[in-house]
Amino acid sequence: MTENYDIIVIGAGHAGCEAALAGARLGLKTALFTITLDGVANMPCNPSIGGTAKGHLVREIDALGGEMGRAADKTMIQSRMLNRGKGPAVHSLRAQIDRVAYHNLMKHTIEKTHGLFLKQAEITEILFEEDGSTVRGVKTKLGTEYTCKAVIIASGTYLNGEIHVGAVSYPGGPDSVLPAVSLSDCLKRAGMTIRRFKTGTPARVHKRSIDFDKLEIQHGDEDITPFSFSNSLELENKVDCYVAYTNEETHRVIRDNIHLSPIYSGRVHAIGPRYCPSIEDKIMRFSDKPRHQLFVEPMGLDTEEYYLQGMSSSLPEEVQIKFLRTIKGLERVEIMRNAYAIEYDCCDPTELRPTLEFKDFCGLYGAGQFNGTSGYEEAAAQGLIAGINAALKIKGEEPVVLDRASSYIGTLIDDLCTKGCSDPYRMLTSRSEYRLLLRQDNADIRLTETGYRAGLVSRERFEALKLKVSLIDEEIKRLWKVNIAPSEELNSYLEACGTDPLTNGIKLAQLIRRPQLSYEGLAFTDKDRQPLPEDVKEQVDLQIKYEGYIKIQLEQVEAMRKLEARKIPEDIDYSEIKSLRLEAAEKLAKIRPLSVGQASRISGVNPADINVLLVYLELHGKGQG
Repeated sequence: MTENYDIIVIGAGHAGCEAALAGARLGLKTALFTITLDGVANMPCNPSIGGTAKGHLVREIDALGGEMGRAADKTMIQSRMLNRGKGPAVHSLRAQIDRVAYHNLMKHTIEKTHGLFLKQAEITEILFEEDGSTVRGVKTKLGTEYTCKAVIIASGTYLNGEIHVGAVSYPGGPDSVLPAVSLSDCLKRAGMTIRRFKTGTPARVHKRSIDFDKLEIQHGDEDITPFSFSNSLELENKVDCYVAYTNEETHRVIRDNIHLSPIYSGRVHAIGPRYCPSIEDKIMRFSDKPRHQLFVEPMGLDTEEYYLQGMSSSLPEEVQIKFLRTIKGLERVEIMRNAYAIEYDCCDPTELRPTLEFKDFCGLYGAGQFNGTSGYEEAAAQGLIAGINAALKIKGEEPVVLDRASSYIGTLIDDLCTKGCSDPYRMLTSRSEYRLLLRQDNADIRLTETGYRAGLVSRERFEALKLKVSLIDEEIKRLWKVNIAPSEELNSYLEACGTDPLTNGIKLAQLIRRPQLSYEGLAFTDKDRQPLPEDVKEQVDLQIKYEGYIKIQLEQVEAMRKLEARKIPEDIDYSEIKSLRLEAAEKLAKIRPLSVGQASRISGVNPADINVLLVYLELHGKGQG
């Protein structure tokens, strides 16, 4: 039996869901395969979406027409804006999600999407044309073949997955689901580089066994910001979260049993996430710390399970219960699901183009943890871009390639394709050199037009965005014309805010620039102000306050984009370029950058190498933008 599709997506985690929805919504017949339908959009680790830098990714996914933000808003049970005490560039939305509700909603969304076919089956083989490098379909464990024009691998941690708890190891994916074993062998035979990474997850514990009176309470925000720019729901916090701390006794128990950890006993050699270490790693690597924070968070509204964020472990179950019961508030804790570590196979992302298509395999794309990343949000972002580009390639249209100055998604993909990753990659605000431009609050302004041109954003939504931008621009122009004279009322307000009173007249925009003041707070001085939407007022305030800094970053972006415009032919032979260092030639040949800008970001390629490359391109009449 053979069925024909345009796009086949392997894996229905957060990457696979976005990829499949994008492909189908762009008019391509799409099949989404998963080992179990019960694992669609599963949250095998923390049931939360967003967080530092990750909230930026979710809002960018939404601006491009993806699904994660909308689903998160509908299943949110607590919401908080992180880093409010810092500048707007690092403000990040984070929501606690009802795990089961999110799975059910996303699965149903997929089931209702025209042209999208959800199937439970394990894909064991990618089928290629006779050339060995052009995708023609897939084969399941039952021997059924499906033909297609593009395949997107979004296998998460299921690919050759192996669970580790103390001395016990067994094949498995998250939540003890069967792993996908044969596909790795197929990819290796085809010539793909396959690596081994590791991650882990904490124990889930029973609510009745927690003494919440001994924990610090974390309330949600009163004024909730949604992930989706098109959200029309009334959002409310339905639960509280809590904070607890390890202590010296916790650390002693772990140190005394560290030899039982498969990581420290030498049985596991895979590379784990640098920015999400296990509790064993925290205690061994940061031995000077008297305590470590953990977050006690509900898994949903219809379950008694709580998640212990910050306490991932691969120690034996009896050791887990022992060290958890040393923590104040968890003295009688009951484990419902024990913590575990999981090893899995993934690709080398430097073998990908910025479209997320493999350089050596036409029609084959990678997304999510298969590309070496960690996190639901990073996965969903890649899945969306892979799905868009697979569809656009089949339709014969130009791909969507986001540069570093456009988005965190662009930064994420550029880092993966250009620099690669030696451990599971996590998005951080510090990874972006343009983070003042790439705030989460303006993701719609930056990316909605791209989503519209790709075909995922409706004309109605795009027109609403254009109206919003027009209102922002008009209000900023008006504020630079409004003169404000000193007055007793105003000066009293200024002194109360901790800033100098006025002695002369001033433009209202100049007054808003003061750090202690705001557009909204100065409304009483502005008699001609018209009512505006909250998101418009927010942008007016931020754009006025940071105008000088934004201008500097825009100049940096212009210089970067000039280098990006200098294209490099794919068939260039770097070994023929005289004066180019051997290391640089090898790195350039491996990455095969599309532009001089991308070449300049490759590790091992220095500015002198770039100058040599520019001279070569100029002399040979190549690389014109």
